Amino acid sequence: MSGNLLSLVGLAKKAGRLEVGEEPVGAAARARHARLILVAADAADNTCRRAAHFAQAGNVPWVRVPFTKAQLGAALGRSTCAMAAFTDVGLASSMAAKLSALDSETYGELAQALSGKAQKALERQKEQRAHEKKLQKNKKPWAPPARAPEPPAGKEKPARTYVKKGPAPKGGTLTVKGKLSFPSGPRKKP
Repeated sequence: MSGNLLSLVGLAKKAGRLEVGEEPVGAAARARHARLILVAADAADNTCRRAAHFAQAGNVPWVRVPFTKAQLGAALGRSTCAMAAFTDVGLASSMAAKLSALDSETYGELAQALSGKAQKALERQKEQRAHEKKLQKNKKPWAPPARAPEPPAGKEKPARTYVKKGPAPKGGTLTVKGKLSFPSGPRKKP
């Protein structure tokens, strides 16, 4: 059974759902990403005190597991590991359930608490997927924006007229009426 526990720890590490070491565990707990903190059986009292402080700061449970630092480290591909934290509630719940199967008196209450949290997280994920599916179903296909209707081929647009006032010879004003036209095609550079 202990092999299954250690393989679950290794699997969580490969999935990126496990923080290993004192600094990363502390950061995950303070950021409230940690779900369960594990401490090796032969870890120092100072390490246990720090794990309890991280657990209190992040409002997360912590447990001493029945593995030595060398066993825990070997499961993670390291020489030793005194502290680790699960960041996924499903994996943390599974670990607590397996620990509870080994020793129900010590880990039973922890397994029940994490099982309830994992159930709630699973329900939230299902609701989120259903919501995304509903949005995808109601999404209208892309259509180009509507354009202004083109005038009929026989009719041309009316030309704009402009009035230019300017000085005329002998001090009078000159008014010129005409059509304003724009050249079609690309603009020529001088």
